[in-house]
Amino acid sequence: MKTVAILGTFDTKGKELKFVKDLIEEQGVATLCIHTGVFEPFITPDVTNAEIAEAVGVDINSLIEKKDRATATLVMSKGTAMLVPELYAQGRFDGVISIGGSGGTSVATPAMQALPIGVPKVMVSTMTSGDISPYVGTSDIVMMPSVVDAEGLNEISMKIFSNAVNAIVGMVKNTKEFKEEGKPLIAATMFGVTTPCIKTAKAYLEKHGYEVLVFHATGAGGKSMEALIEAGYIKGVLDLTTTEWCDEIVGGVLNAGPHRLEAAAKVGIPQVVSVGALDMVNFGPIDSVPAQFKDRNLYQHNPTVTLMRTTAEELQKIGKVIAEKLNLAQGNTTLMLPLKGVSAIDMEGEVFYDPDANEVLFNTLRSQVADTVEIVELENAINDDAFAIAAANKLMELLKRISA
Repeated sequence: MKTVAILGTFDTKGKELKFVKDLIEEQGVATLCIHTGVFEPFITPDVTNAEIAEAVGVDINSLIEKKDRATATLVMSKGTAMLVPELYAQGRFDGVISIGGSGGTSVATPAMQALPIGVPKVMVSTMTSGDISPYVGTSDIVMMPSVVDAEGLNEISMKIFSNAVNAIVGMVKNTKEFKEEGKPLIAATMFGVTTPCIKTAKAYLEKHGYEVLVFHATGAGGKSMEALIEAGYIKGVLDLTTTEWCDEIVGGVLNAGPHRLEAAAKVGIPQVVSVGALDMVNFGPIDSVPAQFKDRNLYQHNPTVTLMRTTAEELQKIGKVIAEKLNLAQGNTTLMLPLKGVSAIDMEGEVFYDPDANEVLFNTLRSQVADTVEIVELENAINDDAFAIAAANKLMELLKRISA
């Protein structure tokens, strides 16, 4: 029989969580109730709050005595994140569901993030209508809006909870096992304006026996790729679209944080890196562009995405940071420069064509990159087939070098 773990504060959300428990069990699925609250639960859980607190060396009674919500939330969050993966490894459950407000969500989702990709995870939360990136991270958590506060059972909340239960039960009952083909996994980064390059390189690599995972360089994509690299899934990286650094440095909306481009160096796998889409910073609709950028070279990619051309000064800063990240690697790293254009709209005659600005970027990289990093320069635009195949061949060369 399949089992769904129910994470939640069975003290403050006891009736609601029992409703979820009953609905799951009505469908022939067992439950594992994990109490993440501080006080006495509404029903007897399978895993107590004392066990959770103990996982991080804290006595639950001391938390009760302190009456400090912030401290209690932090302790229970850390304990749950430590204990839940252990329970999963022991085969105690097959999927996990939780309901909660800001506090309950901040306790449950770190534990969900700590579970492997593919384990069904559903979070019904009052926080889903806002920025959910802190809760989802680089995981595959399904976030459902609670619509009304996750407090009490009423006509709306019961429908939402029922839908969430149907989702998690459907996931655990219909989990499909896929046979691994044993092909080495390659991570590649792509943006709309570098799509032809990555498609060509992907097809070429797969023809030669590799499996290519493509990550959309929208901030979340770069973070997800770095997380999978650090987790050991990836054998080589074709990081040709490093545009997330534009948003990180200049202040766009699709940044991947300050640790982008570090994972491959940390785990010591080969990487071929390029400067794809470094000609642009991303914003939302045209009226959302910050006032200080209104007079810049702006291009409406679509009604919800506005691109801004990077300047020579900005590209110098971006080049320095990318060089610093590449220099972390102890070899098996190649930087490839497409001298005729870094994106589909950075070629001669296109709206972002600015060879002088690009030359500042290239010169910065040439001067800042360490001797341990190979630099390959090609008289191509990034989307030329010749560039894509050269990058793929270079990565295969590096992969063969370390396996020899």
